Order: sequence, then structure tokens, then C-alpha cells
Amino acid sequence: MKIRNKILVYFSATVTLLTAIALFIIYLLFSSYREEEFQQRQKEKITSTLHFIAEVEKTDKDLAEAIDRMTLNSLLDEKLLIFDNSRKLIYSSLDDLPISYSNDLLNNLSINNNWIERKDGQYDVVAIYFKSGSKYFYGISKAYDKFGYLKLTYLRNILFIVFAAITLAVLLVSLFLAGRISKPIDRLANLLGRYQVGEQEHIPVLHTTTHEINYLNEKFQELADRTREAFAFQKHSIHHISHQLKTPVAVLVSELEVIKNQATGEITRNALDQQIDKTKSLADVINVLLEISKSDSGQPLRKEPKRIDEIAFDAIEELTKIHPGFHFDVQYSPEDMPPGNLTGAVNEMLIRQVFQNLLGNCIAYSSNNRAEIQFNSREFNSVHIAVMNRGKTLSNEEEKFLFDHFFRGENSRGKIGFGLGLVLTKKIISLHGGTISYAATNDHLNTFLIQLPLS
Repeated sequence: MKIRNKILVYFSATVTLLTAIALFIIYLLFSSYREEEFQQRQKEKITSTLHFIAEVEKTDKDLAEAIDRMTLNSLLDEKLLIFDNSRKLIYSSLDDLPISYSNDLLNNLSINNNWIERKDGQYDVVAIYFKSGSKYFYGISKAYDKFGYLKLTYLRNILFIVFAAITLAVLLVSLFLAGRISKPIDRLANLLGRYQVGEQEHIPVLHTTTHEINYLNEKFQELADRTREAFAFQKHSIHHISHQLKTPVAVLVSELEVIKNQATGEITRNALDQQIDKTKSLADVINVLLEISKSDSGQPLRKEPKRIDEIAFDAIEELTKIHPGFHFDVQYSPEDMPPGNLTGAVNEMLIRQVFQNLLGNCIAYSSNNRAEIQFNSREFNSVHIAVMNRGKTLSNEEEKFLFDHFFRGENSRGKIGFGLGLVLTKKIISLHGGTISYAATNDHLNTFLIQLPLS
């Protein structure tokens, strides 16, 4: 997830959650206050009714009904019961609202427990044991707080509206802040993403007021400078070393040919022929390194139309001189493949080195002195080449590092080499826009698969 989105999600979610909790607490507090305030009103209604009865000192039914009619609308949907100390009902309001559990409430009331409150659905029930004058009385009130619930509903709606407004405001502020905070980071990431080591002298400077971004930009500039210097040193070192080796190797080939012409024994001449071929092969490797070094320094790779299979045959011919007992089997699919299907724009010297490396591996690791090369051009505008030999295969773990520098598998024990041939091969294939991979089967068959574009 991008930093901008993280800031947006984390900030807006945190503030929205805290706002929701705060508004919910406000709602709960008001609900609790409504209940407490209404129960106090019920208590006051009980005591005031009893005091009024005591003052007029009348107990006939007409007076009780008159009192009830006077106070009927003070609490809507209410049932009020008043008992004397012997728990005899002395007053009951006109409402027909039932209180089926009044005896339980009376039994639980005492001097030590003079207040009981409970909920009966949405009704608030209050039972009290109180003293009026020199006498004790019991009072039970069950009522519905219509206006209190209306206020609570109104408050809930207001809180929902406030929550929605705050959430919208938080999202807008989060979008703005996330954009402001992440913009320098996005700019830095875009600059670094467009930067190519070895192709640009300097990374464009990012001007921002954020200290951390300026620090990152500065440190990456230093890292890029060091990487560029190391990259340039590597390219120039390969170029200089290859150039310095080219002349003495050419002189060595000439001297070997002079010695061969002066040699008289057939065995000596054959041995010198092999040494000349090996030295020429070394010269070809040096030329390949020079060509790759030029390409890495920005010069275009020299390519010309060539038949891929003919380059392979040239490599086979050179290797056969050194290893006459090894057999190479070349196959085509389809067998009547038109010559144009194998012709592509390539650097002949580099592609020859690819075949020399892969076929050289076949010679080194084959268990039956045979290798098979298959050319397949069924795909339009590309050729697929498979180089196969039977022998000990690599493990799945070793395959991951096959094209890494200086890697050598278990099957290379006792074999001459440095683990650089396949690295060079992959580099050459990449310069031509192709791919190379390795596959091993259970019948001890090593296969290198190459795909080369022909255009």
C-alpha cells in the first residue's frame, strides 16, 4: 500500500473511531441522565400526592378522583399506587396500567432498602418507602417518559448527523494531508524510478521543505555516485584488461603457428594445432568481453543478418577439432524449415560464443559423449533452440543460482572452470532480446532452452 493511502486510512479511521466512541458515550450519558431525572420526578409525584392528601384530610372517593384528575396529565401513561404502613392501598391513580409485581416490590421495601428502581420494557418503575409526618408510607410509580424518549431520539439523530459531517470532514482533511505529506515521497520515488545507473550522470535534485526527504535525497545521491563509479570502474576494467590481453594472445597464436611450421613430428604438429585452436578460442573470449564492454558503455551492438544454425555449425567445427571423439546431433522442427526462418539480426561473434559455452558444457558434463541441438521456428518471428546432453543434473535448489557469478553445481566437481560461462551466455542472449533457461528431467537429461527474436 502506498504511503498516501496508509496515511489516509490510518488517520481517517483513527479520528472516525474516536469520534464515534465520544458521541456514543455522550448518548449513553444522556440516556442515563434521562432515566435518573425521570425517576426523581416519579418520586416527587409520589410524595407530593401523599402530602396533598394529608393536607386536605379527606379520604372519600370523590376527593381522590378529583386529585387524580388534577394530576393525571403531569406524567403521561402512568400508574401510581400509595400504601400505608400496613401495606393497605390508600390511593390508586385512574390509569389502567397494570403493575403485576407490586407485592414483590412492597416485600423488598424497608427502612434499610427504601428505594427500588427497575425497567419494564420502556416503562420506568420506582418503588419507595418514605416517612410523611409521623407515619411511613409505600409508593409505587410506573410511567412512560414520552418527552424524555423524544429528546433521546432527537439527540441520537443529531449525533448521527454530527458523526456523518465529522467523518466527511475527516476524509477531506485526510486526503489533503496525505497528499501534502506523501507528495515529496512520491516525487522522490518517481525520480529514483526513472534513474538508470550508468546512463545518467546525476539524479535530478528534489527541492522540498521536508528534512527527512532532503536527507534521503542527499544520501541516495551519495550512494548513486559510488555505484556509478563502481559501475564505470567495472566496465573500464573489463575493457582495459581485454584490450591489454588481446595483443599478447595474438602474438602467442602467431608464435605457435611459426613453431608448427618448423615442427617435423606429426604428433607435435597435432598438439600445436590443438594449442593454436585453444589460444584462438581464448582470443575470441577476449573479443567477446570487449564487445560486451562497448555495449555496456552505451555503444550500439553491431548486428547483421545471419543464419543461427550456421553459427552453431561453426562452433561445432571448432570444438570437434579439439574433441574429435564427441558427437553433435543437429535436428530441425519442422524438418523442411525454410532458411529464412533461421535468419536473424545478430552479432555473429557473440552468438558463436553462446554456442561454444553451451556445447562446451555438453562436452564437459555428458555421460555418453553426445549432444543434441534442436532448432524450432514454429513461432512467428523467433527461433527456439534446445541444447541437450545426458549426464548428472542439477537439483532444484542449484537451479536458482545457475546463472549467478561463480556458481558451480555438485556435478562440476573435478571439472575445470570458474562458473562464469553461463553468466556470459545469459548476458549475450539478453543483449539480443532473448531468454535462456535450464530444465532437468528424471532420465538425467540436461536441457538449455534459448529463445531468440529474429527481427
